Amino acid sequence: MDQVIVVSSDSHAQMPPEVWPEYVEKRYHDLLPGLHEECVIYPRAMWLLSAPVMTLPELEHEHRVGGFRGVYDADVRRAEMDREGIAAEVVYHGDFRATDTFHNIINRKCPFEVWDAGVRAYDRWAFDTFGAAKDRFLLVSAVGPCTDLDVSVAELEWISDHGFVGTFIPGFMRHPDMRPLFDEYWEPFWSCCEERGLALVVHAGFGWEQGFIFPEVERIYKQVESAGGSDLELLSRLASEVFTGEFFSDLRPRRPMWQLMLGGVFDRHPDLKLIMSEVRVDWIPATLRHLDSLYDEHHADLPAEQRPSDYWRSNCLAGASFVHKAEVEMRHELGVDTVSFGRDYPHPEGTWPNTKDWLRDAFAGVPDDEVRLILGENAIRFLGLDRAPLAEIAAHIGPPIDEITGPAPAIDPELIANFDIRGGYLRPAEGDAKLAAIDATLREDLVRAGASVGAE
Repeated sequence: MDQVIVVSSDSHAQMPPEVWPEYVEKRYHDLLPGLHEECVIYPRAMWLLSAPVMTLPELEHEHRVGGFRGVYDADVRRAEMDREGIAAEVVYHGDFRATDTFHNIINRKCPFEVWDAGVRAYDRWAFDTFGAAKDRFLLVSAVGPCTDLDVSVAELEWISDHGFVGTFIPGFMRHPDMRPLFDEYWEPFWSCCEERGLALVVHAGFGWEQGFIFPEVERIYKQVESAGGSDLELLSRLASEVFTGEFFSDLRPRRPMWQLMLGGVFDRHPDLKLIMSEVRVDWIPATLRHLDSLYDEHHADLPAEQRPSDYWRSNCLAGASFVHKAEVEMRHELGVDTVSFGRDYPHPEGTWPNTKDWLRDAFAGVPDDEVRLILGENAIRFLGLDRAPLAEIAAHIGPPIDEITGPAPAIDPELIANFDIRGGYLRPAEGDAKLAAIDATLREDLVRAGASVGAE
């Protein structure tokens, strides 16, 4: 077919506050006023941070009055997908237009049972809102504290029975007693995910302690509010720190990958799948080479039976959200069949509402077959999706391949500059620049997994 099947590996949904009482269990309703207070501070702070990247009229219009409403409205979301040629997309929780129900890093600290209740509330709302179109909305569950694995596994079984494709991996939001992911404690969780075909997702924001982020958001809110909300220099500096600074290149989300690899989890569960979403992909090849070297040195003491790069090819997928030019250029170094594009709808750093122009510039000169793999075929294979209905949808709304790779006028340089402001589109590849920074954590995990590693 001429049209490309585009399956975005990254988008977001959020439960609106007015339905919280319907989905949060009644015994926790006394906590809703505090949640509403969070829902004043967090959205306001994040909207102020977003303002400096809203430099295009159509972008500001869409985010203020238009298609962003698909974050909680299936009809609006479907219309925006059709307009941008998206056949299906993976849907995660989290959007700055409302706070989450107790289970995200931007919430205040709460008891573990409340955290679990918030996960159940989100999952049931997501199913009720988007579950009728499972071919297009590929739902991923939130994850609780996992202090009671019977509770956690019961939720995994519920989401599997209701057509979800995956779950956030334990530790997305941490608490001090969490064990490394190769600890035997997690075996019931991994077994259920493997048996049920649920992918594990590591997403930007992984690894922060419960309750740690909200005070920082509150600080930004008060700082900008005290300046009258009009200090453009302050807004630009804070936005730069959040959107094109270190958040999407944070080291915390990298740890689950090597814990699962070096700790033998993929050997015990060979059909387990891991998606690394919205954490950049330009660090992965250098890190895999480094991990392979460490494995070659210590493999006799480790439970892993293969090199990390082997697990990468068999068990992992890189979700290249708002893909950078440099990441497209290094696609062969990473592995063309291990990369999946994500538009990060409806976040301001993502490709929406300019996805077609973004793709045309990013994939200029890339062979058609490689474009098809990265834009959809890899996700279809990795998640075990039914390709036939997606091909039928793409036949009606998908972009023709020539629209992406064929001859066409160059994209407006001002638009390219806006992509860079929004998502760091033109940033150079990280490569091996942070390997030294991760070595202490790696060394700790090697020792805990069984290797004898001397201090350096």
